[in-house]
Amino acid sequence: MSLKLPNAPNAGLFKQGYQTYSNADGAVNRNVEACKEIASMVLTSIGPCGRNKIIVNHLQKVFITNDAATMLKELDVVHPAVKLMVMASEQQEMEMGDQTSLVIILAGELLIQAQKLITLGLNPTEIIQGYNMANVHALEYLEKHLTVDKVDDFYDANSLQKIIKPVLASKQYGHEDVLSELVIEAIKYVLPRQQGNDGPESGVLKNFNVDSIRIVKILGSSIENSYVIKGMVFPREPEGQIKNITQKSKVAVFTCPIDISTTETKGTVLLHNAKEMLDFSKGEEEQLEQIVKEIYEAGIKVVIAGSSVGDLVLHYMNRYGILLLKVPSKFDLRRVCRVCGATPLPRLGAPLPEEAGVIDLVETKEIGGDRVTVFTQDSEATRTSTIVLRGATQNSLDDIERAIDDAVSSIKGLTKDTRLVPGAGSSEAELVDAVTKYGEKTPGLLQLAIKNFAEAFEVVPRTLADTAGLNSTEIIPRLYAAHTNNSKEGIFQGIDVDNENGTGLVDVRERQIYDLFVSKKSAINLATEAACTILSVDQIIMAKRAGGPVMPNQPRPGNWDQAD
Repeated sequence: MSLKLPNAPNAGLFKQGYQTYSNADGAVNRNVEACKEIASMVLTSIGPCGRNKIIVNHLQKVFITNDAATMLKELDVVHPAVKLMVMASEQQEMEMGDQTSLVIILAGELLIQAQKLITLGLNPTEIIQGYNMANVHALEYLEKHLTVDKVDDFYDANSLQKIIKPVLASKQYGHEDVLSELVIEAIKYVLPRQQGNDGPESGVLKNFNVDSIRIVKILGSSIENSYVIKGMVFPREPEGQIKNITQKSKVAVFTCPIDISTTETKGTVLLHNAKEMLDFSKGEEEQLEQIVKEIYEAGIKVVIAGSSVGDLVLHYMNRYGILLLKVPSKFDLRRVCRVCGATPLPRLGAPLPEEAGVIDLVETKEIGGDRVTVFTQDSEATRTSTIVLRGATQNSLDDIERAIDDAVSSIKGLTKDTRLVPGAGSSEAELVDAVTKYGEKTPGLLQLAIKNFAEAFEVVPRTLADTAGLNSTEIIPRLYAAHTNNSKEGIFQGIDVDNENGTGLVDVRERQIYDLFVSKKSAINLATEAACTILSVDQIIMAKRAGGPVMPNQPRPGNWDQAD
């Protein structure tokens, strides 16, 4: 009896529903094509003149933004190779908070260059080796020759603007002056003032917390009417009649419901007459009054509730002149504890002296038709400062908030290294020249991969010129000429998106356009790693998706939720 072979070689190897893509089927090329697609989406969004994208997520929420991190977070990416690039971008966002788009577009450009080399007959292993060698040389050159400035004084506005203004200009071009002043003012409030040297060695920023700077968005007016408050702003007003506390007061924070606690088991009470009914409710009232009286006698003037508040408690709070604010968010509850120095209490009753916090001023204001409660601290340094943003539409406010988040995160990067490199595409143009020269000195086929690695950096200045409406075929050769004339002034030549002098080039020192060295270094590293990981994949094996068939656009049978 002859042995019967299955129709497909691996028919019995995997469970039914598995999909396999091997190198023979062109898996590498298909991975690169998918990565090129996501890179081309992000590509046109970089720089001051970057285009916006309209993204509708799975909850039908609309985002209008040019922020790469937001785009990738809201897009439901399923391709495994593209997910590697997205994860590298998310890592950059987590560590540095900026240059997330550089990770995606540089990784995409490296893969495009690798695809050309594979077509010429190079093995992916040789390309990966060349890319890794070029990456090491590029980072060494960036550190030795391109770290041209640094942030010296963290309390000096001009010094901080070197890093904050370019970050804001890349997202909100035209509003960077107003927004940078707001961010610097907010940062100054939360920086701990230290005696002696204020330089990077003093460790001033080591305790800087990004979460210390809050943003409250209120519709109406314009960006120019935004301002900073030393303390916290809650977009709701107090529950009771007491709306303002004008003197320094003690604060108690409760995470439990401020009401009579209900029992776990149900019970029945038999009342024989009206007197018994009155006495029954009177005992509950006396118990609640005693609790509120204890809180009042402990010197507490402000109570913050993290859970529900009973009407009867509210009545007694009003009687004793205690301001009661409900804060439903547990994150905001933690922040207000940090501002006031209070301990959140899981029990109802008077707090101990060490558990109570202190606040200088609590007031209720009306901003643009919205009632807000402001917790203000008058001391020199506060734990939290809040930027009150004004704007015409919710989408514009959301986009400004994302720009400010990036600017504040760039300060986090300063805690690691205060050095700056030239911006506006000048660092990338310099790296093209430096890595190409390094490739020419390298023997063998690896020099092709190294030269193509250098060529990938051209994507940044080219895109900056294209999105600004300039002719990149004229400006890029002019930029290369400025960088290859071996003068020290050449490395400061970048793309001028305004084209004021007609050449399309600008001296970055005049406009103060700088990038943070550690952010740039991290982005190049992550992009190279992502590209090399994708190139090293020669087979994709996908299991069948769990659950039933997915039919997103098919209506359910019958009259279920049908439109009339």
